[in-house]
Formats: sequence, structure tokens, C-alpha cells
Amino acid sequence: MTVSSQDAQDQTPEPVRPETEVPEKAKRRKFDAAYKLRILAEADGCTEHGALGELLRREGLYSSHLRTWREQREAGVLAGLKPRRRGRKAKRKDVVAEENQRLKRDNERLSERLQQAETIIEVQKKVSEILGVTLPKNSGGNN
Repeated sequence: MTVSSQDAQDQTPEPVRPETEVPEKAKRRKFDAAYKLRILAEADGCTEHGALGELLRREGLYSSHLRTWREQREAGVLAGLKPRRRGRKAKRKDVVAEENQRLKRDNERLSERLQQAETIIEVQKKVSEILGVTLPKNSGGNN
């Protein structure tokens, strides 16, 4: 049987097109202390040529991971390998300083209110003088 050139063209598979979907953003990996110690022990035990590279490929790690983890281990196994919180360090609370700041804010607020009240009293005195109204004198009381 002879196959015509038309039949041969019909049987050609379509070219495979690459995936056009954008992959989801990668998540930051976190390694706990036990995992780091286990990998360091395995890496320290790699004596054959290519064994360390095989370990890194198998675990999906980089040589910089090992370098950093070794530095952490030398600084102190538990202290260097505890997971650290990211971001700014929390400031220590100084109760006396906080109280001082609160009192300064209150003092400033009350001083502004006192200034406002004194201004209102001065305006009332001037208005009463213009209108010719005599105001009763306070004799040190709260009235």
C-alpha cells in the first residue's frame, strides 16, 4: 500500500505549545532547626564526588543555604537555628517614659484649653465694657 503525501500530512501531530499560564507566586520556604541540622549532618557526611550536589538537588537547596546554616550552627546550635521573627524589633516598654509622655500631652491639651478660656473671659469683659454692663466681682469663690 502506498501512502499519499496528503495522508502523511494529516497524520503529523500538531506542535506542542508551551503553557501560557503565569505560575502562582512562589512561597517563601521556611526550614526548622531539626531539618537544618539533619541536612548539615548529611552534607558533612558526603565524601564521594558529586554526593553533595546530589543532596542539594534532591532537597531543592543551594550551597548558600549550607553556608548560612553552618555559620548559624557555629554561632550556637539552638540560638542560631531558632526561627526568627521578621521585621522590626519590638521596642521595650518603658512605663515611666510612657506615663511621662501621657502627662505631657495632657498638660499641653489643658494649657490650650486654659488659654482659650482666658481669651473668652477677656472678650466677655470687653463686650460688657462696650455695652456698659457691670459684672459682679468674684470674691475668690468658684461662681
